[in-house]
Amino acid sequence: MMTAGEIAERIRTGQVTSREVTEELLARIAADTDVNAVVEVRPEYALAAADAADATPPVGPLHGVPMTVKDCLNVAGMRTTWGNPAFAEYVADQDATVVERLERAGAIIVGKSNVHTMLADFGQTVNEIYGRTSNPADLSRTPGGSSGGGAAALAADLTYLEYGSDLVGSIRLPAAYCGVYGLKPTTGLVPQCGFQVPGTPYLPSELPNSSTIGPLARSAADLRIALRATAGPEAPYSWSLTPPRHQRLEDFRVGVVTDHPAAPVSGEVGDAMAETIDRLARSGAKIVEGWPDEVEPGEQAEEFGQQVGLFFALHGGEPTGMTVNELLATERARMIARAKWQRYFENVDVFLCPTSFTVAFPHGSTTIDGQPYEAQVFWISHASSIGHPALNMPIGRTKGGLPVGAQVIGPWHEDDTAITFAELLAG
Repeated sequence: MMTAGEIAERIRTGQVTSREVTEELLARIAADTDVNAVVEVRPEYALAAADAADATPPVGPLHGVPMTVKDCLNVAGMRTTWGNPAFAEYVADQDATVVERLERAGAIIVGKSNVHTMLADFGQTVNEIYGRTSNPADLSRTPGGSSGGGAAALAADLTYLEYGSDLVGSIRLPAAYCGVYGLKPTTGLVPQCGFQVPGTPYLPSELPNSSTIGPLARSAADLRIALRATAGPEAPYSWSLTPPRHQRLEDFRVGVVTDHPAAPVSGEVGDAMAETIDRLARSGAKIVEGWPDEVEPGEQAEEFGQQVGLFFALHGGEPTGMTVNELLATERARMIARAKWQRYFENVDVFLCPTSFTVAFPHGSTTIDGQPYEAQVFWISHASSIGHPALNMPIGRTKGGLPVGAQVIGPWHEDDTAITFAELLAG
């Protein structure tokens, strides 16, 4: 199946109509009885929008392209359930900002992708409304969570592009397990209006917020297209994507770490990482081994756990037991960590490491390869903690056909540096 950018080009040049593309996609979604990735569709709207796209000149980089969004983003006239039976009949009356911007870029939102209940699991996607989503590479295994529906839909050819959310790896982990690309943008880069629990008002906040929304796709180029279409502050302000630091792979300075005792990588992940780094070395890129100076990765991962607890307390979850001094200490530790990484990126362009220590695991697992379930969080925690952009890129498959992903962390507000590196490394 083509990428979103490729199909948009075919529509623009008259090789295919948006109606044909949308009809074919809706048929594939309707025929899916195994993956259960796209859980709600609006065929009449999608086909009418496709006809309108075919009748007008191209309006943006995604003109006529059908796509899905995660079932936590408001789409006017569609249910937004968060996988929670309490919200099973909630219908949004207004588009999320990101949905509005995608449609302005020409995209057609054909449906919603499945989520874990209240987005509360980074490793699995299952809820009481729509049931369980499976990994297209092996239906007995998880697609990851909580954006597992979107990642699985891309891998199963059930959408051309997806928009999800990431607090504890909920874009990057499913992307790794399903073999697609997924970007957690720089924190705050993409507006979050329309991404809130049903029935609650959107209240902009300047308090610490580690949650982001971002695209999943079949190529790094599609991540760039989607980010350009959706990022930047609300009007009347303007914004443009910071250009990448380099345009040739051999010009990149690449920090590399492939293993850590807190989440020892499986042999399959380790082998794929080693092959990727060998290929990178052959390209002429400069490889810098090791973590940034003064960064203690295990300590930073533990601090991220505290930040997640604080995030939920700030957004209506269980109250935190932190004192004011403890809260301030947590925030100070986060800012110190960010400063260390920012100094690191003065001499290094991107940081390459595993996205997860494992590949997709069987449904319902509570331990994985002898490691605690929570070990999945280790590798994604650092970018989440400091708010830097980070993406998953596919780097191969195991002998059994399961995808392996690598994580590319970029400098603060230099998302396209990470995207361009992944694009060049993929060849």
